[in-house]
Amino acid sequence: MSNMNNESRILCKELQSKIMSAEQAAALVSSGVNVGMSGFTGSGYPKAVPLALAKRIEAANKDGQKFRIGVWTGASTAPELDGALAKADGVEMRLPYQSDPTCRKRINAGEMEYLDIHLSHVAQFVWFGFLGKLDIALVEVTGILEDGRLIPSSSVGNNKTWLDQADKVILEVNSWQNPRMEGMHDIYYGTHLPPHRQPIPLVRPQDRIGDLYLHCDPAKVIAVVETNSPDRNAPFAAPDENSTLIAGHILEFFEHEVKRGRLPKELLPLQSGVGNIANAVMQGLNHGPFENLTAYTEVVQDGMLEMIRSGKLVMTSATAFSLSDAALAELNANIELYRERIILRPQEISNHPEVIRRLGVIAMNGMIEADIYGNVNSTHVMGSSIMNGIGGSGDFARNAYISIFMTPSQAKHGKISCIVPMASHVDHTEHDVQILVTEQGLADLRGLSPNQRAKVIIENCAHPNFKPALLDYHKRAFECSYGKHTPHLLDEALSWHQRYLTDGYM
Repeated sequence: MSNMNNESRILCKELQSKIMSAEQAAALVSSGVNVGMSGFTGSGYPKAVPLALAKRIEAANKDGQKFRIGVWTGASTAPELDGALAKADGVEMRLPYQSDPTCRKRINAGEMEYLDIHLSHVAQFVWFGFLGKLDIALVEVTGILEDGRLIPSSSVGNNKTWLDQADKVILEVNSWQNPRMEGMHDIYYGTHLPPHRQPIPLVRPQDRIGDLYLHCDPAKVIAVVETNSPDRNAPFAAPDENSTLIAGHILEFFEHEVKRGRLPKELLPLQSGVGNIANAVMQGLNHGPFENLTAYTEVVQDGMLEMIRSGKLVMTSATAFSLSDAALAELNANIELYRERIILRPQEISNHPEVIRRLGVIAMNGMIEADIYGNVNSTHVMGSSIMNGIGGSGDFARNAYISIFMTPSQAKHGKISCIVPMASHVDHTEHDVQILVTEQGLADLRGLSPNQRAKVIIENCAHPNFKPALLDYHKRAFECSYGKHTPHLLDEALSWHQRYLTDGYM
């Protein structure tokens, strides 16, 4: 491990000669190029060059010169990247996941193209050539060693692929990032293209199979920009009543599965989506009966740090952090403890379907709505307006040992049911959904036919205010529909959503 410190983050002499301002680096980006940028859930994204590029794009567009680029990342980033470039109308195509309000507005207005794909697909699609040419990699790192190796930042995401595939590379070296994170990363360089693929030698979440550092040909680096800027650290609200109830149902289910012999007493590796419900589940596990837990997931959230600190969670594998300011302070204060219990990997490994299946991951993800047969919508409102994207939920749900989706039973202050006759958009089909949970209860869908699932979902998960209407719909659908296997009254199922739109709830 190096002796990297805050005074000297760029130790490679060849790259010291390429240090320049963010404005100078932004001037090297041309309209029409595809740029692979680092960043995953507000961690490890470039902070300075995108802002400078947005100003340049805004000026060009004011002069009537249409200036747009393709923006590829690991997942969502932050206002300094997604927000600034979207505000400047500088994004032609965005992939694979976003959560920025300005991006969302432009996407839903038809002003920005958006490709929402599984996070595990991004790197391999680039390697396969499916997405076209990657012109520039713009990657934040914690430091550069004497031989040019790069110390990864607070997220890994698709950075390995960006650095390998791009013709040119711009590096942001962020001295805000804790240099003691060095040693936390595991960059796997054993991936090959079909038909020469080899098995990924990872059989436990704690296995290390790669390198501590990212590699990049120094000759490809066209700019190095020094920064000192924080990640976007979003606060998490304390678990509310609904989140606590959902977490309680899930913990009770785990205890039941252990008693039935379908889960070991230390459970199986956990994956949890981002958000307050996910943190509530982690908090519940931290005070629950299970010991020696592991996680194989995408992001390390506040609740996982608490579980590591208490000793409940012995190892976490992820691709990024998603922490509040308080949790970040805790991470930095006890980095040696966490560095031994957290591994950050490329998302092509953290989200790899075959690894997820082999490890037997328990997947827990949020949703917008589910229908009475177990189809889940996790991305769209009213079927056509996207919120964020599918992220990695599909990677985990389809390949998990147990696939769980969770949400409060109603939204918009009780005016909208999150359990509906027919999902307005389907991201996860009934074939990939095993467990649905709301604050009302848990529906175990394993081994049930569609009509059996409908009864269990309505009874256990629907809010009492909507349960009678859902039961009535299913009864009449079974009596009147063309087929009885998955009975629907199509016009009525669609009007269920249309009613909310016409009544002004959205």
